[in-house]
Amino acid sequence: MDDMYEQMKMEAQDPTTEDKFDSSEPYNEQEEDISGLNKLDLSNMAISGTDWTADTIVNQIRKGNILLSPYFQRRDAWSPKMKSRFIESLFLGLPIPQIILAENKDKKGTYIVIDGKQRLLSLQQFVEGNEEGKKLKLVGLEVKEKLNKMTYDDIQNSEYCDEIDAFNNQTIRTVVVKNWPSVEVLYLLFLRLNTGSVKLSPQELRQALYPGKFIDYVNSVSSTCDELKKMLNIKKPDFRMRDVEILIRYFSFAMFAKDYSGSMQQFLDNSCNKLNKTWDNRHLEIEDFYNRFQMAVQKTYDIFGNNAFHKFKANDYETKTNRAVADIMLFYFSDPGVQAGIPGHEKQIKLKFEELSTNRVDFLSSIETTTKSMQSVTERFNTWAEALSEELGMKVQSPYSEN
Repeated sequence: MDDMYEQMKMEAQDPTTEDKFDSSEPYNEQEEDISGLNKLDLSNMAISGTDWTADTIVNQIRKGNILLSPYFQRRDAWSPKMKSRFIESLFLGLPIPQIILAENKDKKGTYIVIDGKQRLLSLQQFVEGNEEGKKLKLVGLEVKEKLNKMTYDDIQNSEYCDEIDAFNNQTIRTVVVKNWPSVEVLYLLFLRLNTGSVKLSPQELRQALYPGKFIDYVNSVSSTCDELKKMLNIKKPDFRMRDVEILIRYFSFAMFAKDYSGSMQQFLDNSCNKLNKTWDNRHLEIEDFYNRFQMAVQKTYDIFGNNAFHKFKANDYETKTNRAVADIMLFYFSDPGVQAGIPGHEKQIKLKFEELSTNRVDFLSSIETTTKSMQSVTERFNTWAEALSEELGMKVQSPYSEN
């Protein structure tokens, strides 16, 4: 059964976005980015497994006890056919992969989803409906063919109503983690579980851990941002939330670059937490930075064309977006002074980047391998600031410069 769900995940991925990222520079956090793992005390953490019925799980979602943000529904990865196959498995009483939740420390009895979001969304949409109240209509069923083109209500009001009782009472193994000592434990659990062919983004977990007005804002603007869609080569919000992660990473470096200390997970978490708490006082500033982000993306395309945000190696541009290259382009090209100085220098700026990538081994390494170490971040930010200063005839200040 696990193989079936792995196949469903593979069918869900968009090949155009999967191929868009440079695999030599992971776009999100990995285990080595989690701070303080060697100091974690798990002695008081409790992990329990239970069999919740489908009806119990839906009731927990309905009451808001299982936290499924509306933004998750807008980034739904599974097609109606894939959701229907999952629902059919429950009708048939087949075993399905377990759902893993962590109890919310701020509100006992409510749960953060660690693993199983798409299964939970499918349950919700079949029984309760989506944001608009539209319920899932089953399609492509191969065993329960008689239920094709029917919704939950249709089945309940038909000659097949006994099927609904069986469905509601079908059990799903649910693991609940309580008394977790720190968010780092949840990231570790998320990454250890996330070993399939389709890698999920820790941004999904960050959404649940740090809800607030800033997170709501980033979710909202990233869903409609043409510049992000162009960067990611997508037409709708990315179901892995890579568009959200790119934007949060931009805000973090643009506003708190000096706070970076080598852990991307901690850096992005802290930035989200701070901006959630200070939103009411800083929302105009944040909105201004977002406008700068949009202009920075456009400036990068003006200079590099279709090679924008790509790594230059062996005398050619690679075809995939590189997160570390995006960091420096977005940071400096969002600066109004740099933006004003660019016209007329586009060709030379492009040549500068190519020269650095060819002749400066440390610079190439900083955007290719150990991209998240403090040394690599300092190297690429300082080197690109120096190059822009030289070309534009103005002082471009690196956040990591000692001067």
